[in-house]
Amino acid sequence: MNDSDHVSAETADNFGAYPRLSEEQIAALDARGRRRATSVGEVLYREGDTAVDFIVVVAGTAAVVEDSGDGEKELGVHGPRRFLGELGLLTGQPSFTEAVVREAGEILEVPVEEVRDLVTGDPEFGDLLMRAFLSRRWMLIGLGAGLRIVGSRYSADLRRLREFLARNRIPHVWLDLEREPSAEALLRDLGVAPDETPILIWRERVLRNPSNAELGRVLGLSAPRAQDTTSDLVVIGAGPAGLAAAVYGASEGLSTVVLDAVAAGGQAGTTSRIENYLGFPSGVSGSELAERATLQAEKFGARLTVPGRVTALESEDGRHRVRLDDGSELLTRTVMIATGKSYRRLPVPRLEEYEGASVCYAATQVEARLCAGAPVAVIGGGNSAGQAAEFLSRQVPKVHLVVREAALTDFMSRYLSSRIERNPKVEVLLETEIRELEGDGVLETIVVENTATGERRRISATTMFIFIGAEPQSDWLDGELALDDGGYIVTGPDAGGRSLLETSRPGVFAGGDVRSGSISRVASAAGEGAMAVRLVHEHLQQSTQV
Repeated sequence: MNDSDHVSAETADNFGAYPRLSEEQIAALDARGRRRATSVGEVLYREGDTAVDFIVVVAGTAAVVEDSGDGEKELGVHGPRRFLGELGLLTGQPSFTEAVVREAGEILEVPVEEVRDLVTGDPEFGDLLMRAFLSRRWMLIGLGAGLRIVGSRYSADLRRLREFLARNRIPHVWLDLEREPSAEALLRDLGVAPDETPILIWRERVLRNPSNAELGRVLGLSAPRAQDTTSDLVVIGAGPAGLAAAVYGASEGLSTVVLDAVAAGGQAGTTSRIENYLGFPSGVSGSELAERATLQAEKFGARLTVPGRVTALESEDGRHRVRLDDGSELLTRTVMIATGKSYRRLPVPRLEEYEGASVCYAATQVEARLCAGAPVAVIGGGNSAGQAAEFLSRQVPKVHLVVREAALTDFMSRYLSSRIERNPKVEVLLETEIRELEGDGVLETIVVENTATGERRRISATTMFIFIGAEPQSDWLDGELALDDGGYIVTGPDAGGRSLLETSRPGVFAGGDVRSGSISRVASAAGEGAMAVRLVHEHLQQSTQV
Protein backbone atom coordinates (compact mmCIF):
# COMPACT_ATOMS: atom_id res chain seq x y z
CA MET A 1 0.00 0.00 0.00
CA ASN A 2 1.38 3.41 -0.99
CA ASP A 3 1.31 6.40 1.34
CA SER A 4 -1.16 8.02 -1.04
CA ASP A 5 -3.56 5.13 -0.42
CA HIS A 6 -3.90 5.94 3.26
CA VAL A 7 -5.72 8.84 4.92
CA SER A 8 -4.72 9.06 8.57
CA ALA A 9 -7.28 9.86 11.22
CA GLU A 10 -5.14 12.80 12.31
CA THR A 11 -5.19 14.31 8.81
CA ALA A 12 -8.88 13.65 8.38
CA ASP A 13 -9.62 15.31 11.70
CA ASN A 14 -8.69 18.62 10.08
CA PHE A 15 -11.88 18.21 8.05
CA GLY A 16 -14.01 17.02 10.99
CA ALA A 17 -14.16 13.50 9.55
CA TYR A 18 -12.81 11.52 12.52
CA PRO A 19 -13.90 13.25 15.74
CA ARG A 20 -13.80 11.62 19.16
CA LEU A 21 -17.00 11.17 21.12
CA SER A 22 -17.24 12.55 24.63
CA GLU A 23 -17.80 10.25 27.60
CA GLU A 24 -21.31 11.70 27.94
CA GLN A 25 -22.11 10.89 24.31
CA ILE A 26 -20.81 7.35 24.67
CA ALA A 27 -22.93 6.92 27.80
CA ALA A 28 -26.03 8.04 25.87
CA LEU A 29 -25.24 5.51 23.13
CA ASP A 30 -24.53 2.83 25.72
CA ALA A 31 -28.10 3.12 26.95
CA ARG A 32 -29.37 2.29 23.44
CA GLY A 33 -26.87 -0.33 22.25
CA ARG A 34 -24.68 -3.23 23.33
CA ARG A 35 -20.95 -3.84 23.75
CA ARG A 36 -19.04 -6.86 22.52
CA ALA A 37 -15.46 -8.04 22.11
CA THR A 38 -13.66 -8.05 18.72
CA SER A 39 -10.87 -10.15 17.24
CA VAL A 40 -8.08 -9.30 14.79
CA GLY A 41 -9.21 -9.60 11.16
CA GLU A 42 -12.91 -9.57 12.01
CA VAL A 43 -15.00 -7.83 9.35
CA LEU A 44 -17.46 -5.49 11.03
CA TYR A 45 -19.32 -4.73 7.81
CA ARG A 46 -18.69 -5.26 4.11
CA GLU A 47 -19.02 -3.14 1.02
CA GLY A 48 -22.64 -3.28 -0.12
CA ASP A 49 -24.10 -4.04 3.32
CA THR A 50 -27.21 -2.06 4.23
CA ALA A 51 -28.25 -3.55 7.59
CA VAL A 52 -25.34 -2.01 9.48
CA ASP A 53 -25.35 -0.79 13.06
CA PHE A 54 -23.69 2.41 14.23
CA ILE A 55 -20.35 1.23 15.64
CA VAL A 56 -18.17 2.99 18.21
CA VAL A 57 -14.66 1.70 18.87
CA VAL A 58 -14.28 1.36 22.64
CA ALA A 59 -10.91 -0.41 22.67
CA GLY A 60 -8.52 -1.57 19.93
CA THR A 61 -8.61 -0.24 16.36
CA ALA A 62 -10.62 -0.77 13.17
CA ALA A 63 -9.54 0.14 9.63
CA VAL A 64 -11.83 1.40 6.88
CA VAL A 65 -10.84 0.02 3.47
CA GLU A 66 -12.28 0.07 -0.04
CA ASP A 67 -11.57 -1.61 -3.34
CA SER A 68 -12.52 0.33 -6.47
CA GLY A 69 -10.74 -2.08 -8.83
CA ASP A 70 -7.15 -0.90 -8.35
CA GLY A 71 -6.51 -2.92 -5.21
CA GLU A 72 -7.48 -2.45 -1.61
CA LYS A 73 -6.92 1.00 -0.13
CA GLU A 74 -6.87 1.76 3.57
CA LEU A 75 -8.75 5.03 4.08
CA GLY A 76 -8.31 5.43 7.81
CA VAL A 77 -7.85 3.73 11.16
CA HIS A 78 -10.25 4.40 14.03
CA GLY A 79 -9.17 4.13 17.64
CA PRO A 80 -11.00 4.42 20.98
CA ARG A 81 -14.00 6.82 21.11
CA ARG A 82 -14.20 7.09 17.35
CA PHE A 83 -17.15 5.82 15.31
CA LEU A 84 -17.41 4.09 11.95
CA GLY A 85 -19.67 4.67 8.98
CA GLU A 86 -20.57 7.57 6.75
CA LEU A 87 -23.64 9.27 5.31
CA GLY A 88 -25.19 6.13 3.84
CA LEU A 89 -25.61 4.72 7.35
CA LEU A 90 -28.36 7.26 8.07
CA THR A 91 -29.89 7.43 4.58
CA GLY A 92 -30.22 3.67 4.05
CA GLN A 93 -27.70 3.46 1.22
CA PRO A 94 -25.36 0.46 1.02
CA SER A 95 -21.87 0.86 2.42
CA PHE A 96 -19.16 1.92 -0.03
CA THR A 97 -16.39 0.67 2.28
CA GLU A 98 -15.46 -2.25 4.51
CA ALA A 99 -14.43 -2.12 8.17
CA VAL A 100 -11.85 -4.61 9.52
CA VAL A 101 -10.53 -4.99 13.06
CA ARG A 102 -6.78 -4.32 13.20
CA GLU A 103 -6.26 -4.55 16.97
CA ALA A 104 -8.58 -6.68 19.10
CA GLY A 105 -10.66 -4.84 21.63
CA GLU A 106 -14.29 -3.87 22.15
CA ILE A 107 -16.99 -2.10 20.16
CA LEU A 108 -20.36 -0.57 20.96
CA GLU A 109 -23.13 -1.38 18.45
CA VAL A 110 -26.22 0.83 18.31
CA PRO A 111 -29.23 0.32 15.98
CA VAL A 112 -29.44 3.04 13.34
CA GLU A 113 -32.99 4.02 14.34
CA GLU A 114 -31.75 4.81 17.85
CA VAL A 115 -28.98 6.96 16.40
CA ARG A 116 -31.47 8.85 14.22
CA ASP A 117 -33.43 9.72 17.36
CA LEU A 118 -30.27 11.02 19.02
CA VAL A 119 -29.35 13.05 15.93
CA THR A 120 -32.65 14.92 15.99
CA GLY A 121 -32.91 15.15 19.79
CA ASP A 122 -29.33 16.14 20.67
CA PRO A 123 -28.16 19.08 18.51
CA GLU A 124 -24.52 18.81 19.61
CA PHE A 125 -24.33 15.10 18.80
CA GLY A 126 -26.31 15.63 15.60
CA ASP A 127 -23.95 18.36 14.37
CA LEU A 128 -20.87 16.27 15.18
CA LEU A 129 -22.26 13.23 13.39
CA MET A 130 -23.46 15.14 10.33
CA ARG A 131 -20.15 16.99 9.91
CA ALA A 132 -18.21 13.76 10.16
CA PHE A 133 -20.47 11.78 7.84
CA LEU A 134 -20.61 14.54 5.23
CA SER A 135 -16.81 14.97 5.38
CA ARG A 136 -16.33 11.23 4.94
CA ARG A 137 -18.70 11.18 1.97
CA TRP A 138 -16.73 13.98 0.28
CA MET A 139 -13.49 12.14 1.07
CA LEU A 140 -14.83 9.03 -0.66
CA ILE A 141 -15.87 11.10 -3.65
CA GLY A 142 -12.47 12.82 -3.77
CA LEU A 143 -10.62 9.49 -3.59
CA GLY A 144 -12.64 7.99 -6.43
CA ALA A 145 -14.16 5.29 -4.23
CA GLY A 146 -17.46 3.54 -4.82
CA LEU A 147 -18.80 2.80 -8.28
CA ARG A 148 -16.82 2.78 -11.50
CA ILE A 149 -18.53 4.19 -14.56
CA VAL A 150 -17.06 3.47 -17.99
CA GLY A 151 -18.15 5.40 -21.05
CA SER A 152 -17.44 7.95 -23.72
CA ARG A 153 -17.40 11.62 -22.86
CA TYR A 154 -19.54 12.14 -25.98
CA SER A 155 -22.35 9.91 -24.70
CA ALA A 156 -25.59 11.58 -23.58
CA ASP A 157 -26.33 8.59 -21.32
CA LEU A 158 -22.95 8.97 -19.64
CA ARG A 159 -23.78 12.61 -18.90
CA ARG A 160 -27.17 11.56 -17.52
CA LEU A 161 -25.68 8.95 -15.19
CA ARG A 162 -22.86 11.20 -14.00
CA GLU A 163 -25.32 13.96 -13.20
CA PHE A 164 -27.52 11.55 -11.25
CA LEU A 165 -24.55 10.27 -9.23
CA ALA A 166 -23.18 13.76 -8.60
CA ARG A 167 -26.52 15.29 -7.57
CA ASN A 168 -27.12 12.40 -5.15
CA ARG A 169 -23.57 12.67 -3.84
CA ILE A 170 -22.70 9.05 -4.70
CA PRO A 171 -18.96 8.18 -4.63
CA HIS A 172 -17.78 7.10 -8.06
CA VAL A 173 -14.93 7.32 -10.54
CA TRP A 174 -15.29 7.79 -14.30
CA LEU A 175 -13.07 5.89 -16.76
CA ASP A 176 -13.02 7.80 -20.05
CA LEU A 177 -13.31 5.39 -22.96
CA GLU A 178 -11.38 7.81 -25.19
CA ARG A 179 -8.51 8.64 -22.85
CA GLU A 180 -8.11 5.81 -20.34
CA PRO A 181 -6.29 2.75 -21.74
CA SER A 182 -7.47 0.75 -18.75
CA ALA A 183 -11.11 1.41 -19.71
CA GLU A 184 -10.96 -0.54 -22.96
CA ALA A 185 -9.03 -3.36 -21.29
CA LEU A 186 -11.65 -3.54 -18.58
CA LEU A 187 -14.44 -3.78 -21.16
CA ARG A 188 -12.63 -6.67 -22.87
CA ASP A 189 -12.27 -8.51 -19.56
CA LEU A 190 -15.98 -8.06 -18.88
CA GLY A 191 -17.04 -9.04 -22.39
CA VAL A 192 -18.72 -5.68 -22.97
CA ALA A 193 -18.69 -4.07 -26.41
CA PRO A 194 -17.98 -0.31 -26.59
CA ASP A 195 -21.46 0.30 -28.05
CA GLU A 196 -22.97 -1.23 -24.89
CA THR A 197 -21.51 1.53 -22.76
CA PRO A 198 -21.86 3.35 -20.49
CA ILE A 199 -21.63 0.65 -17.85
CA LEU A 200 -21.47 0.88 -14.08
CA ILE A 201 -19.44 -1.57 -12.02
CA TRP A 202 -19.92 -2.09 -8.33
CA ARG A 203 -18.64 -5.08 -6.45
CA GLU A 204 -19.25 -7.95 -8.89
CA ARG A 205 -22.26 -6.39 -10.58
CA VAL A 206 -22.19 -4.81 -14.06
CA LEU A 207 -25.05 -2.53 -15.11
CA ARG A 208 -25.28 -1.82 -18.83
CA ASN A 209 -26.58 1.71 -19.39
CA PRO A 210 -29.09 1.54 -16.53
CA SER A 211 -31.99 3.94 -16.18
CA ASN A 212 -31.91 6.38 -13.29
CA ALA A 213 -34.64 4.36 -11.58
CA GLU A 214 -32.67 1.10 -11.88
CA LEU A 215 -29.53 2.76 -10.58
CA GLY A 216 -31.50 4.31 -7.73
CA ARG A 217 -32.73 0.89 -6.65
CA VAL A 218 -29.20 -0.55 -6.65
CA LEU A 219 -27.95 2.35 -4.55
CA GLY A 220 -30.71 2.15 -1.97
CA LEU A 221 -32.53 5.28 -3.15
CA SER A 222 -36.27 4.74 -2.93
CA ALA A 223 -37.89 3.82 -6.23
CA PRO A 224 -41.46 4.83 -7.17
CA ARG A 225 -44.06 2.36 -6.00
CA ALA A 226 -47.78 2.25 -6.64
CA GLN A 227 -49.78 2.14 -3.43
CA ASP A 228 -53.26 0.98 -2.57
CA THR A 229 -53.91 3.63 0.07
CA THR A 230 -54.43 7.34 -0.43
CA SER A 231 -51.78 9.64 1.06
CA ASP A 232 -52.64 12.83 2.89
CA LEU A 233 -49.92 14.78 1.07
CA VAL A 234 -47.71 14.21 -1.95
CA VAL A 235 -44.87 16.71 -2.29
CA ILE A 236 -43.49 17.07 -5.83
CA GLY A 237 -39.95 18.43 -5.70
CA ALA A 238 -37.41 18.03 -2.89
CA GLY A 239 -35.81 21.47 -2.76
CA PRO A 240 -36.05 23.68 0.35
CA ALA A 241 -39.80 24.25 -0.06
CA GLY A 242 -40.55 20.58 -0.69
CA LEU A 243 -38.36 19.30 2.12
CA ALA A 244 -39.85 21.82 4.56
CA ALA A 245 -43.33 20.64 3.61
CA ALA A 246 -42.21 17.04 4.12
CA VAL A 247 -40.75 17.76 7.57
CA TYR A 248 -43.78 19.67 8.83
CA GLY A 249 -46.32 17.42 7.14
CA ALA A 250 -44.85 14.18 8.48
CA SER A 251 -44.15 15.61 11.93
CA GLU A 252 -47.80 16.68 12.22
CA GLY A 253 -49.11 13.23 11.44
CA LEU A 254 -49.85 13.50 7.71
CA SER A 255 -48.96 10.47 5.60
CA THR A 256 -46.41 12.20 3.35
CA VAL A 257 -44.68 11.12 0.14
CA VAL A 258 -41.91 13.21 -1.48
CA LEU A 259 -40.97 12.83 -5.16
CA ASP A 260 -37.99 14.30 -6.96
CA ALA A 261 -36.80 13.61 -10.48
CA VAL A 262 -33.08 13.82 -9.68
CA ALA A 263 -32.04 14.37 -6.06
CA ALA A 264 -32.99 15.90 -2.74
CA GLY A 265 -31.90 19.53 -2.38
CA GLY A 266 -33.11 21.00 -5.64
CA GLN A 267 -31.15 23.89 -7.08
CA ALA A 268 -30.03 24.87 -3.57
CA GLY A 269 -28.42 21.44 -3.20
CA THR A 270 -25.95 22.28 -5.97
CA THR A 271 -24.74 25.43 -4.17
CA SER A 272 -21.29 25.20 -2.61
CA ARG A 273 -22.16 27.57 0.24
CA ILE A 274 -25.30 29.47 1.28
CA GLU A 275 -24.12 32.40 3.39
CA ASN A 276 -27.29 34.42 3.92
CA TYR A 277 -29.50 31.69 5.42
CA LEU A 278 -30.79 32.55 8.88
CA GLY A 279 -29.02 30.72 11.71
CA PHE A 280 -25.83 29.79 9.82
CA PRO A 281 -23.42 32.72 10.34
CA SER A 282 -20.52 30.87 8.70
CA GLY A 283 -22.72 29.56 5.91
CA VAL A 284 -23.87 26.05 5.04
CA SER A 285 -23.41 24.01 1.89
CA GLY A 286 -26.54 23.21 -0.07
CA SER A 287 -25.80 19.50 0.13
CA GLU A 288 -25.49 19.58 3.92
CA LEU A 289 -28.75 21.49 4.26
CA ALA A 290 -30.47 18.97 1.98
CA GLU A 291 -29.09 15.95 3.87
CA ARG A 292 -30.15 17.36 7.24
CA ALA A 293 -33.66 18.14 5.99
CA THR A 294 -33.97 14.71 4.36
CA LEU A 295 -33.00 12.97 7.60
CA GLN A 296 -35.54 15.09 9.49
CA ALA A 297 -38.33 14.23 7.06
CA GLU A 298 -37.54 10.51 7.09
CA LYS A 299 -37.28 10.51 10.88
CA PHE A 300 -40.87 11.73 11.09
CA GLY A 301 -42.04 9.09 8.61
CA ALA A 302 -42.02 10.83 5.22
CA ARG A 303 -41.25 8.55 2.25
CA LEU A 304 -38.71 10.05 -0.14
CA THR A 305 -38.58 8.72 -3.70
CA VAL A 306 -35.58 9.48 -5.96
CA PRO A 307 -35.82 9.35 -8.89
CA GLY A 308 -39.51 10.06 -9.14
CA ARG A 309 -40.30 12.18 -12.19
CA VAL A 310 -43.92 13.31 -12.29
CA THR A 311 -45.50 13.58 -15.72
CA ALA A 312 -49.16 14.36 -15.00
CA LEU A 313 -51.57 15.50 -12.31
CA GLU A 314 -55.24 14.56 -12.48
CA SER A 315 -58.03 15.34 -10.02
CA GLU A 316 -61.43 13.77 -9.44
CA ASP A 317 -63.90 13.71 -6.53
CA GLY A 318 -61.61 15.60 -4.20
CA ARG A 319 -58.64 13.29 -4.74
CA HIS A 320 -55.56 13.74 -6.93
CA ARG A 321 -53.75 11.21 -9.06
CA VAL A 322 -50.01 11.79 -9.54
CA ARG A 323 -48.57 9.91 -12.52
CA LEU A 324 -44.87 9.11 -12.86
CA ASP A 325 -42.77 8.46 -15.93
CA ASP A 326 -42.40 4.74 -15.17
CA GLY A 327 -46.16 4.25 -15.38
CA SER A 328 -46.79 4.10 -11.64
CA GLU A 329 -49.20 6.45 -9.92
CA LEU A 330 -50.04 7.74 -6.44
CA LEU A 331 -53.38 8.81 -4.99
CA THR A 332 -53.45 11.68 -2.51
CA ARG A 333 -55.84 14.07 -0.81
CA THR A 334 -53.55 17.08 -1.30
CA VAL A 335 -50.53 18.02 -3.41
CA MET A 336 -47.68 20.45 -2.79
CA ILE A 337 -45.80 21.42 -5.97
CA ALA A 338 -42.26 22.62 -5.28
CA THR A 339 -40.44 21.71 -8.47
CA GLY A 340 -38.40 24.93 -8.48
CA LYS A 341 -36.42 26.19 -11.43
CA SER A 342 -33.63 24.90 -13.66
CA TYR A 343 -30.75 26.95 -15.01
CA ARG A 344 -31.11 28.14 -18.59
CA ARG A 345 -28.83 26.78 -21.28
CA LEU A 346 -26.43 29.23 -22.84
CA PRO A 347 -27.46 30.18 -26.43
CA VAL A 348 -24.08 29.51 -28.02
CA PRO A 349 -23.06 27.13 -30.86
CA ARG A 350 -21.66 23.69 -29.95
CA LEU A 351 -22.89 23.88 -26.34
CA GLU A 352 -24.51 20.43 -26.49
CA GLU A 353 -21.25 18.93 -27.71
CA TYR A 354 -19.51 19.88 -24.47
CA GLU A 355 -22.34 19.38 -21.97
CA GLY A 356 -21.61 16.71 -19.39
CA ALA A 357 -17.89 16.65 -20.06
CA SER A 358 -16.98 20.34 -19.99
CA VAL A 359 -20.20 22.24 -19.19
CA CYS A 360 -21.71 22.18 -15.70
CA TYR A 361 -24.79 23.69 -14.07
CA ALA A 362 -23.61 23.15 -10.49
CA ALA A 363 -20.40 23.83 -8.58
CA THR A 364 -19.98 21.28 -5.81
CA GLN A 365 -17.02 19.20 -4.62
CA VAL A 366 -17.76 16.70 -7.39
CA GLU A 367 -17.32 19.24 -10.18
CA ALA A 368 -14.38 20.90 -8.42
CA ARG A 369 -12.54 17.58 -8.28
CA LEU A 370 -13.03 17.03 -12.00
CA CYS A 371 -11.54 20.39 -13.03
CA ALA A 372 -8.90 20.84 -10.29
CA GLY A 373 -5.64 22.33 -11.54
CA ALA A 374 -7.06 23.82 -14.77
CA PRO A 375 -8.58 27.23 -15.60
CA VAL A 376 -12.38 27.50 -15.69
CA ALA A 377 -15.03 30.01 -16.71
CA VAL A 378 -18.16 30.90 -14.72
CA ILE A 379 -20.98 32.53 -16.68
CA GLY A 380 -23.47 34.73 -14.84
CA GLY A 381 -23.77 37.79 -12.61
CA GLY A 382 -25.99 36.60 -9.76
CA ASN A 383 -25.24 35.13 -6.36
CA SER A 384 -25.09 31.57 -7.67
CA ALA A 385 -22.37 32.52 -10.15
CA GLY A 386 -20.51 34.51 -7.52
CA GLN A 387 -20.60 31.66 -5.01
CA ALA A 388 -19.37 29.26 -7.68
CA ALA A 389 -16.46 31.53 -8.67
CA GLU A 390 -15.42 32.00 -5.04
CA PHE A 391 -15.62 28.27 -4.31
CA LEU A 392 -13.82 27.13 -7.46
CA SER A 393 -10.99 29.63 -6.94
CA ARG A 394 -9.80 27.42 -4.06
CA GLN A 395 -9.39 24.47 -6.42
CA VAL A 396 -8.22 25.91 -9.74
CA PRO A 397 -5.46 28.34 -10.80
CA LYS A 398 -7.78 30.81 -12.57
CA VAL A 399 -11.51 31.59 -12.69
CA HIS A 400 -12.87 33.81 -15.45
CA LEU A 401 -16.19 35.29 -14.27
CA VAL A 402 -18.11 36.37 -17.39
CA VAL A 403 -20.82 38.91 -16.53
CA ARG A 404 -23.23 40.48 -19.00
CA GLU A 405 -24.01 43.46 -16.72
CA ALA A 406 -21.91 46.60 -16.32
CA ALA A 407 -21.41 46.09 -12.57
CA LEU A 408 -21.21 43.06 -10.29
CA THR A 409 -23.64 44.62 -7.86
CA ASP A 410 -26.46 44.76 -10.43
CA PHE A 411 -27.65 41.27 -9.44
CA MET A 412 -25.10 40.09 -6.86
CA SER A 413 -25.11 40.77 -3.11
CA ARG A 414 -22.58 43.41 -2.11
CA TYR A 415 -20.80 41.20 0.43
CA LEU A 416 -20.14 38.63 -2.29
CA SER A 417 -19.16 41.05 -5.06
CA SER A 418 -16.67 42.76 -2.73
CA ARG A 419 -15.07 39.44 -1.87
CA ILE A 420 -14.76 38.48 -5.53
CA GLU A 421 -13.20 41.82 -6.47
CA ARG A 422 -10.49 41.20 -3.85
CA ASN A 423 -9.82 37.63 -5.00
CA PRO A 424 -6.63 37.57 -7.15
CA LYS A 425 -7.58 34.24 -8.72
CA VAL A 426 -10.87 35.54 -10.13
CA GLU A 427 -10.82 37.70 -13.27
CA VAL A 428 -14.12 39.56 -13.70
CA LEU A 429 -15.13 40.32 -17.30
CA LEU A 430 -17.96 42.87 -17.22
CA GLU A 431 -20.25 43.67 -20.16
CA THR A 432 -19.06 40.44 -21.74
CA GLU A 433 -20.85 37.56 -23.46
CA ILE A 434 -19.83 34.17 -24.83
CA ARG A 435 -19.63 33.92 -28.60
CA GLU A 436 -17.83 30.65 -29.40
CA LEU A 437 -16.63 27.44 -27.76
CA GLU A 438 -13.49 25.74 -29.07
CA GLY A 439 -11.88 22.39 -28.42
CA ASP A 440 -11.47 18.90 -29.84
CA GLY A 441 -14.07 16.86 -27.95
CA VAL A 442 -13.46 18.70 -24.70
CA LEU A 443 -13.53 22.43 -24.09
CA GLU A 444 -10.21 24.22 -24.43
CA THR A 445 -10.97 27.86 -25.28
CA ILE A 446 -13.88 30.27 -24.96
CA VAL A 447 -14.28 33.25 -27.27
CA VAL A 448 -15.85 36.22 -25.47
CA GLU A 449 -16.91 39.65 -26.68
CA ASN A 450 -17.09 42.93 -24.80
CA THR A 451 -20.52 44.22 -25.78
CA ALA A 452 -19.53 47.85 -25.11
CA THR A 453 -16.43 47.89 -27.33
CA GLY A 454 -16.99 44.92 -29.65
CA GLU A 455 -13.55 43.57 -28.77
CA ARG A 456 -13.16 39.80 -28.83
CA ARG A 457 -10.62 37.65 -26.96
CA ARG A 458 -9.91 34.01 -26.27
CA ILE A 459 -9.64 32.71 -22.73
CA SER A 460 -8.42 29.28 -21.67
CA ALA A 461 -10.98 27.18 -19.86
CA THR A 462 -11.38 23.41 -19.64
CA THR A 463 -14.74 23.64 -17.87
CA MET A 464 -17.56 26.18 -18.11
CA PHE A 465 -20.09 26.69 -15.31
CA ILE A 466 -23.38 28.30 -16.40
CA PHE A 467 -25.60 30.31 -14.03
CA ILE A 468 -27.55 32.66 -16.28
CA GLY A 469 -30.99 32.66 -14.75
CA ALA A 470 -33.53 29.92 -14.54
CA GLU A 471 -36.88 28.72 -15.85
CA PRO A 472 -39.73 27.17 -13.83
CA GLN A 473 -40.12 23.40 -13.92
CA SER A 474 -43.79 23.54 -14.80
CA ASP A 475 -44.10 22.42 -18.42
CA TRP A 476 -45.89 19.23 -17.31
CA LEU A 477 -48.65 21.39 -15.78
CA ASP A 478 -49.54 23.35 -18.90
CA GLY A 479 -53.32 23.16 -19.30
CA GLU A 480 -53.76 21.70 -15.81
CA LEU A 481 -53.12 24.72 -13.56
CA ALA A 482 -53.13 28.47 -14.07
CA LEU A 483 -49.64 29.66 -15.08
CA ASP A 484 -48.39 33.19 -15.67
CA ASP A 485 -46.70 34.37 -18.87
CA GLY A 486 -43.33 33.08 -17.62
CA GLY A 487 -44.67 29.61 -16.84
CA TYR A 488 -44.76 30.11 -13.05
CA ILE A 489 -47.69 28.67 -11.09
CA VAL A 490 -50.27 31.29 -10.09
CA THR A 491 -51.60 30.93 -6.54
CA GLY A 492 -53.97 32.74 -4.20
CA PRO A 493 -56.85 34.99 -5.28
CA ASP A 494 -55.35 35.52 -8.74
CA ALA A 495 -55.77 31.79 -9.39
CA GLY A 496 -59.10 31.47 -7.60
CA GLY A 497 -57.38 29.76 -4.69
CA ARG A 498 -58.90 29.98 -1.22
CA SER A 499 -55.52 30.67 0.42
CA LEU A 500 -52.19 32.29 -0.42
CA LEU A 501 -50.50 29.13 -1.76
CA GLU A 502 -53.48 27.30 -3.23
CA THR A 503 -53.48 26.97 -7.02
CA SER A 504 -56.40 27.08 -9.43
CA ARG A 505 -57.23 23.53 -8.38
CA PRO A 506 -58.56 23.02 -4.81
CA GLY A 507 -56.23 20.95 -2.66
CA VAL A 508 -53.21 21.60 -4.86
CA PHE A 509 -50.67 24.05 -3.45
CA ALA A 510 -47.42 25.52 -4.79
CA GLY A 511 -44.42 27.09 -3.10
CA GLY A 512 -40.79 28.01 -3.64
CA ASP A 513 -39.24 29.16 -6.88
CA VAL A 514 -41.90 27.61 -9.14
CA ARG A 515 -44.61 29.85 -7.65
CA SER A 516 -45.45 33.14 -9.37
CA GLY A 517 -44.22 36.01 -7.20
CA SER A 518 -41.60 33.98 -5.32
CA ILE A 519 -38.56 35.98 -4.17
CA SER A 520 -36.19 33.05 -4.81
CA ARG A 521 -34.55 32.73 -1.41
CA VAL A 522 -33.92 29.52 0.52
CA ALA A 523 -35.48 30.95 3.69
CA SER A 524 -38.68 32.06 1.97
CA ALA A 525 -38.99 28.73 0.13
CA ALA A 526 -38.67 26.82 3.41
CA GLY A 527 -41.24 29.17 4.96
CA GLU A 528 -43.71 28.53 2.14
CA GLY A 529 -43.23 24.80 2.56
CA ALA A 530 -44.10 25.05 6.24
CA MET A 531 -47.04 27.37 5.51
CA ALA A 532 -48.40 24.96 2.91
CA VAL A 533 -48.78 22.24 5.55
CA ARG A 534 -50.99 24.52 7.64
CA LEU A 535 -53.13 25.18 4.57
CA VAL A 536 -53.25 21.45 3.83
CA HIS A 537 -54.69 20.85 7.32
CA GLU A 538 -57.36 23.48 6.74
CA HIS A 539 -58.27 21.96 3.37
CA LEU A 540 -58.54 18.46 4.85
CA GLN A 541 -60.74 19.73 7.70
CA GLN A 542 -63.06 21.51 5.27
CA SER A 543 -63.24 18.43 3.05
CA THR A 544 -64.17 16.26 6.04
CA GLN A 545 -66.93 18.66 7.09
CA VAL A 546 -68.38 18.64 3.61
